[in-house]
Amino acid sequence: MSLIRTLRRATAVTLPAALAAVTLTAPPAAAKSDFTVRPFMGWSSWSVQASTHPDYGKNWLNERNVRNAADAMAAKLKSAGYTYVNMDAGWNATLDWRFHSDANGIPSPDPTRFPSGLKSTVDHIHDQGLKAGLYAVAGLEKTVYDQNLPIAGAPGCTTRSIAHLPLTPTNMWGGNWKIDYSRPCAQKFIDSIADKFASWGIDFVKVDGTDADNVADIAAWSRAIDRTGRTMWLTASAWPVPREIGDDLRPHANGVRIDTDVECYCRTVTSWSGPVDDRWHDLPDWLGDVRPNYWPDLDSMPISNNTGVGIQDGLDDVERQSVMTFWSMASAPLYVGGDIYFLDARAQSILTNPEVIAVDRSGSFPTRVTGGERQIWKKMLPDGSWAVAVYNLGAEATDIDVDFGALGVAGTVKVRDLAARTDLGRASGSWTAKGVPPHGSRIVTLSGGLQDRAGRTPAVVTRRR
Repeated sequence: MSLIRTLRRATAVTLPAALAAVTLTAPPAAAKSDFTVRPFMGWSSWSVQASTHPDYGKNWLNERNVRNAADAMAAKLKSAGYTYVNMDAGWNATLDWRFHSDANGIPSPDPTRFPSGLKSTVDHIHDQGLKAGLYAVAGLEKTVYDQNLPIAGAPGCTTRSIAHLPLTPTNMWGGNWKIDYSRPCAQKFIDSIADKFASWGIDFVKVDGTDADNVADIAAWSRAIDRTGRTMWLTASAWPVPREIGDDLRPHANGVRIDTDVECYCRTVTSWSGPVDDRWHDLPDWLGDVRPNYWPDLDSMPISNNTGVGIQDGLDDVERQSVMTFWSMASAPLYVGGDIYFLDARAQSILTNPEVIAVDRSGSFPTRVTGGERQIWKKMLPDGSWAVAVYNLGAEATDIDVDFGALGVAGTVKVRDLAARTDLGRASGSWTAKGVPPHGSRIVTLSGGLQDRAGRTPAVVTRRR
């Protein structure tokens, strides 16, 4: 690896002086691709694959539909920053869900789904100025173990030789065998998969089923991606990843799934109760762990289509805006769930609002000021202003009062509604969001004349952009 690439991608590790003597013989920390500035934006196929809608479901993932999704993203969302086209579970499975692998145990695309080959589909994505993502699973596939295949680029290594003994089911659903990473052949196997992905031009990898048993899998993927020399986003995914391994995953993953699947596994993409509104209660538990380059993944945003043909979101426009607002306040990856080929005008407007996107792109993390049904969240933006969001999680429309003292600021400020892209005038001491509908939100900035309670103007936060 070149010095420039190493400097760009390696994470800095500071050790106490008492441990300095052992660093000469200790293995290097796993590097990871650098996404420090901001999380990714794009689309994922799983929401439509998870639906029971008769035109969708597990067999929906194929070359034609992925190309259509890429074309729609390029036409309607790319200019706002959405670039990743992520193919989820099933790209390497038959229509009756039997998984393909090649003579070295590396996942390989299903020829019925991708008759022109996966590389051809990835090339089409790249030709649109977009990036391509693939799905993987923690652990060793059991059929690959049974076949005892030679590992590519590793003479004498076989897929059976890397399994933990006694054989131990692993990942969140126990579908694969646990890998023993104390065996050198184990890392070489993950390296071989990452090399194949790189040869196809893959830019994103989601490793699913990540449980407390799978931190070593994510570390191995991080090392393998680094060794390819290709920048790839790495997400540690589950439904959700267990909170207790949040610290352990941070050196290796660019994103971590912190909540349940957003999908309702019904005829629509989702529903408000359960799949969506859980996030308001769950995000605070993770805010002490996430960092730039270790972003909180709230799963896909069900903002795509509520009109005409094609699968419907299952949310109304008020709820869709609340999703966009909450994900952006979290600085979460912004990726669409649903069939973006049928993206409607209102979804496009919500998803491409530059002022709300800028709150996400700030790369700063929020604080929940008040919980319950009338929530208030805040975060400081790079210019020293505050983004403030209010949410009505109740069943009746309500006013929500924002006390500037509770935010830690004083003075007379300018208030701007970011979703409406409208100035609301000046306020002193407090601001009230009037008539916030059920499941609704407001997102504003407070700027100009801001002071803390001691009368000091907050320092501008400077960030590499």
